[in-house]
Amino acid sequence: MELLLQIINGLSIGSIYALVSLGYTMVYGIAKLINFAHGDIIMIGAYTSLLLIPLFTQLNLPIWLTVVPSILMCMLLGITVERICYRPLRNSPRIANLITAIGVSLLLQNSVMKIFGPDFRPYPKLFTSPPVQIGGVRIGVNVLVTIVITVILTILLQFFMNKTKYGKAMLATSENYTASKLVGINIDSTIMLTFAIGSGLAAVASILYVSSYPQVQPTMGSMLGIKAFVAAVLGGIGIIPGAVLGGFILGIAETLTRAYLSSQLADAIVFGILILVLILKPTGIMGKQQKEKV
Repeated sequence: MELLLQIINGLSIGSIYALVSLGYTMVYGIAKLINFAHGDIIMIGAYTSLLLIPLFTQLNLPIWLTVVPSILMCMLLGITVERICYRPLRNSPRIANLITAIGVSLLLQNSVMKIFGPDFRPYPKLFTSPPVQIGGVRIGVNVLVTIVITVILTILLQFFMNKTKYGKAMLATSENYTASKLVGINIDSTIMLTFAIGSGLAAVASILYVSSYPQVQPTMGSMLGIKAFVAAVLGGIGIIPGAVLGGFILGIAETLTRAYLSSQLADAIVFGILILVLILKPTGIMGKQQKEKV
């Protein structure tokens, strides 16, 4: 029973990694950019929710509804960052984009730190329902909600990418920029939509994260973003199901390490997995080796 409970907890934190890694994998797959500022967009989503809680409480609205303005805020921020910081560098060397992403990350962190201070701020309990009993195991409502929402959003995202006009435009853009332009696809709008969707998913992840770890702090997105990036690489960066699979594997590995080995080794195990993947299968679990013509 204890092992089952730890696996379920691992799926819960893995679900958060999965949602965040979807943003990484979408942006990389379509814009060929590793957006290291993505973790800090999560932090902005958490702060947006925290600041609006008094208003929602006054209006007798449930706290979890703050996810809606958080999504809107993060989507607006993602679009703004893409338009101002990344679009002018689209044809520049990748190192320029990487340095810019790190700069945006530091700018967001330090701006929030200047406005709200560096200290942790408590986040109220999001779900007040009692734990659910499943097969002799008591599971928190926040754990179940996190897993279910991640699965639903992944299915919806897959449907959007494969069955809608805009999703197919994203897939076409990820395959070939030039050919996409020739068939009339607006590259700028497609990449902007990619950032908006990825940032919206980050906002959802931020609310689910603070439901499990009820505190908000300016650097909270740094390690979360890095682990989500590891999950994206593990599953196969650029591949949506791979990002989710990588998140689940990483979450379970981290939870089992904390439970049966040492909490101090959890991060070491995570990055050890990254090293093994890069050595044994650099394209990730679901990635395929691509040959380039020269």
